[in-house]
Amino acid sequence: MRNQNESSMEMNNNRESINRNEARVHTVIELGGFDRESSEKQEKKTLRNSLSSRQMKSLVALCDTLLPSINDRIDVASSDESVNNFYGTSASMAGTHEHLGVLLSEKLDHPSTWLFMLSLWLLSTWFGTLILCGAACLSTNFPFFHSYPHLSLEKREKILQGWSQSYFRVLRMLFRTIKLLTLFVFFTQIDEEENNLSWKAIGYSGPDPEFKVQKKKKNILHKTSKKEENGENDDKDEEAFGPLYKGLVHMNNPRDIVTDSLRRIGFPVSVAPSENKASTISSPSLVIQCDAVVVGSGSGGGVIAGVLAKSGYKVLVLEKGNYFARNNLSLLEGQALEQMYLSNGWVATDDMSILILAGSTVGGGSAINWSASIKTPHHVRKEWCDRHELELFQSRLYKEALDVVCEKMGVQSDIVEEGFNNAVLRKGCHEMGYPVSTIPRNAPPDHYCGWCCLGCKDGKKKGTLETWLVDMVKSGNGAILPGCEAIQILHGEKKGRDRKKAKGVAFEIEYNGKKEICVVESKVTIVACGALRTPPLLKRSGLKNENIGRNLHLHPVTMAWGYFPDSPSSPELWPEEHKKSYEGGIMTAMSTVVADVERTGYGAVIQTPSLHPGLFSLLMPWNSGLDIKDRMRKFSRTAHVFALARDQGSGTVDSHNCISYQIKDIDKDNLNQGIEKVLRILAAAGAEEIGTHHNKGRSLNVKKVSYNEFEKFVKEESSRPLTDLSTPICSAHQMGSCRMGVNPKKSVVNQMGETWEVEGLYLADTSVFPTALGVNPMVTVQAIAYCTAQHVLGVLKMKK
Repeated sequence: MRNQNESSMEMNNNRESINRNEARVHTVIELGGFDRESSEKQEKKTLRNSLSSRQMKSLVALCDTLLPSINDRIDVASSDESVNNFYGTSASMAGTHEHLGVLLSEKLDHPSTWLFMLSLWLLSTWFGTLILCGAACLSTNFPFFHSYPHLSLEKREKILQGWSQSYFRVLRMLFRTIKLLTLFVFFTQIDEEENNLSWKAIGYSGPDPEFKVQKKKKNILHKTSKKEENGENDDKDEEAFGPLYKGLVHMNNPRDIVTDSLRRIGFPVSVAPSENKASTISSPSLVIQCDAVVVGSGSGGGVIAGVLAKSGYKVLVLEKGNYFARNNLSLLEGQALEQMYLSNGWVATDDMSILILAGSTVGGGSAINWSASIKTPHHVRKEWCDRHELELFQSRLYKEALDVVCEKMGVQSDIVEEGFNNAVLRKGCHEMGYPVSTIPRNAPPDHYCGWCCLGCKDGKKKGTLETWLVDMVKSGNGAILPGCEAIQILHGEKKGRDRKKAKGVAFEIEYNGKKEICVVESKVTIVACGALRTPPLLKRSGLKNENIGRNLHLHPVTMAWGYFPDSPSSPELWPEEHKKSYEGGIMTAMSTVVADVERTGYGAVIQTPSLHPGLFSLLMPWNSGLDIKDRMRKFSRTAHVFALARDQGSGTVDSHNCISYQIKDIDKDNLNQGIEKVLRILAAAGAEEIGTHHNKGRSLNVKKVSYNEFEKFVKEESSRPLTDLSTPICSAHQMGSCRMGVNPKKSVVNQMGETWEVEGLYLADTSVFPTALGVNPMVTVQAIAYCTAQHVLGVLKMKK
């Protein structure tokens, strides 16, 4: 490593043009495929299965109970070889247990993981099986007591069925865990050709077919672009590698490349002498100076970074996740969740009652969300202003912010063609006389893509990595450091003041196979890690405000489904035969039939999700191995519609992997009312079969029942309890865990987004929401961040 103090000015001048080209070529290589390939090689070397042989035997038995080999049933015989192969292949035959072993050993970070591992060991013993399975492990023949792996498939299935509806919560939790892990891995694992043995049988294409062709063309462009001279092929590079490639600084590169890249953008950098001792916060390996450091690059952090940099200030963005340019996306469900979502896509509340999805990549949630771009509802703004005394939300500035961010994202409401799920929702609402509206999107009218939850293949969805962060990079005043996790906000005492002053951020990187600590010294510090990660960072940094981590809202979601066969039972097939449940704009229609906007403002909206095979399978009920395979065969023509509650219940974020949440009775009622409407919508749209995700797995053939039978089914299925782990509840929106307010005793930040405890420390993500929002939060968080940015600009002007 070169010490800056030992480098002569003459050597620097001689190297300057060479280093520019070297840095550019390195960036092109890394974004064009080198980074992905090297990370995959590293994963193969470092990830291991640490489960014991006993635990693996139990795991294999559980996997093969959920997904057994079925080849002796006449009713599943087919002339389609892919279908026969799907039914005839068990989970262990596909190697699912090996993938699961690695996931459990290396990737699952949940406070109850130890309990699951203990259960696997217990099931490998006769006494443990007796404890967990009861009399099912007994036989009249020696040895009389059997471990779970030695039981027949029929007995093992009955045990899992018993667990799913057990009186004991721990057994219901055990069932939910093994079910969702096994099914997700089985339906997302891929072979060397990036294919899955089930996909053809269930009518799934895998990654977008158009994207496959597009990617091949861009790979050719990538090979050509490396041969071009610096500056002559910028347009092609941007097309191949995304618009941010010039602003990315990968900290795992050789130290001289990193420092040269940062200095060229205008960041002073000092490098510690090369010694063998480990770096610390007080003795970091690298110190970078800037005007503003932003932790997080999503809808909050991206906006502030863009505004400040465009105004002439030097801005450094730290992002825990990595950058996936358009050409470097995989659009593979399993791989994308692992690479672009928080905790590899495996986040849940501590009791496993709510499954949570949150983005963790450059662009944050805006890179993988479902495009819905809804302005803060008027009744919410009024509540926040009147009840919470936050005048910001009725101010001219906030109204301006809403317009500015929507214009920046190109928000519009036109649709050229509506996708499967949304067409079902819209038609069902029309038939029932329910209100239905078109959801504004940050994508053009012809954006018919169901894979945007795995990254946008062409950049038409205008998340922060296609808008605000582009502004920052083009300004020449900012850089993005991917793969850098903030570990502490630096602050110190201010003379004559009780309040501390923010000084920057310490962050951790991996360099040469070991962890190193670097520091950013800044005039202002902005934290935008999201509602799940901002509270732990503040707590690690010594902030004591008791509201940090409290008041977490999750917008709980529960779903129902309807099956629309592709073989017509009537003269006219609808939806059209070519339409698939996973294709088309993810969110274009919405109903407020149970939103209760006029009275309390706390009801539920009805929308549609994006479900590829992995998420679809873990949500669908499991009654037996044959049952789940039959359900998966209907995957491509099964529409899903959900109810999303504006929750009054709340939870806490105690640490990065410990999230607790209590749903209130009023929220349960709103969700149940929503599901009742959803079932009616699906039936009215023409579904042949409808059902919910409750463990009992009941369904109804709408075409073959009477009116009274239909009403009875709807009433029973929409009144089932939601908090006993019998029905999956999901969350894709997290907010409120560091809420904004006017009283330091009841909030974490003021109306400018600045923390009450530390001067110069701002929060700019969904954690500052005073309450749950009730609709998709992207526009609201961007508008709040825009307002916060205006205040930060004023502070920076005074510091010049």
